[in-house]
Amino acid sequence: MAEKVAKVGIKKEGGKLYFVDKHGDISSATMARGGGKAKRGAKKVAKVGIKKVKGYLYFVDKKGDISRAKMARGGRKKKAKKKAKKKVVKKKAKKKAKKKVVKKKAKKKVVKKKAKKKRR
Repeated sequence: MAEKVAKVGIKKEGGKLYFVDKHGDISSATMARGGGKAKRGAKKVAKVGIKKVKGYLYFVDKKGDISRAKMARGGRKKKAKKKAKKKVVKKKAKKKAKKKVVKKKAKKKVVKKKAKKKRR
């Protein structure tokens, strides 16, 4: 799934987070639970200078090289469309049911008016 972008081969230390910064270099920062006192800021470990492409996630892999993977975007659009269709069908069914209720009420009113006229 991931493809190698650059072979660097840095050695990782425990308690540090390694990442590809905005300049395309590898930087490291101490993790919050990395043990010892947390030092502020990130330090550059290796200058690589890769150009980042939109839509990819860049990371430092187990071997210490820079790799990238395509980012997953919009995971469940198809199911959302099906739900939208169901909602439209439900709305149409509700409208039909309302029309039937209105017609029944109108018929009852007409029947009541005829009954009143007969009584007079």
